[in-house]
Amino acid sequence: MTDLPSQPNQTGLNASAGIASVAVAGFLVVLKLWALGETAALSVAASLADSALDLMMSLGGLMAILYAARPADEDHAFGHTSVEDLTALAQAAFLTVSGGVIGWASLTRLVAGGPSPIAAEARGMVVMVLSIAATLALILWQRRVALRTGSRVVAADSLHYMSDLLPTLGALAALWASKRWGIGQIDSVVALAAALMLWVGAARIGKGAWDALMDRRADPAIIAGIAAIAGNHPGVHGFHDLKTRMAGSRVFVNIHIELDGDQPLREAHEIGASLRRRILEAYPQADVIVHKDVVRET
Repeated sequence: MTDLPSQPNQTGLNASAGIASVAVAGFLVVLKLWALGETAALSVAASLADSALDLMMSLGGLMAILYAARPADEDHAFGHTSVEDLTALAQAAFLTVSGGVIGWASLTRLVAGGPSPIAAEARGMVVMVLSIAATLALILWQRRVALRTGSRVVAADSLHYMSDLLPTLGALAALWASKRWGIGQIDSVVALAAALMLWVGAARIGKGAWDALMDRRADPAIIAGIAAIAGNHPGVHGFHDLKTRMAGSRVFVNIHIELDGDQPLREAHEIGASLRRRILEAYPQADVIVHKDVVRET
């Protein structure tokens, strides 16, 4: 049985992750802007640009989470959760482009081979350490929320911030190498690794979002769990046409159950309603429709 919070709690958790993401990104932008003025290090400038883009993406992700939480209406009878997949797809595109820009800039800098003039390395290193601590705290919270709610937006944002650790570590290493040995090229090597990580992450997040937008079925484990519940439910003689699809963190379920055609309509309705309640207890993120059919003749 999947232990997930109710839909209102899911919305609150997702929103808390989005607000935390915006707050941390804003904090990092201010912190790194000050560090850039102090050190004049290109690696810090690159990390600052990355954090500025993070802030924009986090704002977009938060708006997507809040919009997805809106209830169904006349124009969107199945709700608004697909906006999570659209946003995740946009984030995947952003990750791909960012990886390309970082990779190209890193290669260019390595080929050029000219050391960057860096000053006040100690102050910059303190800022980078604070940035890493704040980012790690945010990632831990986002991952916890994503595991409990299944939100692709939160998961994508968490992966993005994880990838941000490499440029920050690269900036820290570059500042340390400059202070210790006068070397300013280490961050380019780390940035190349970050670019590869961005591309891998973009492929994974993009595939998940694309599958959901194309009405791909739910996770096989969820389907098997629903089948087990229906197959063992009192009064249900069998079931067929179990269909699922994903939309954001929601799972839409359609199932036909076979009932005794001679029983009263009230009893048949109660069996269907109790089955729906059991499925929702196991999978609170589900939207379940139960169709009642007469037992097939053998």
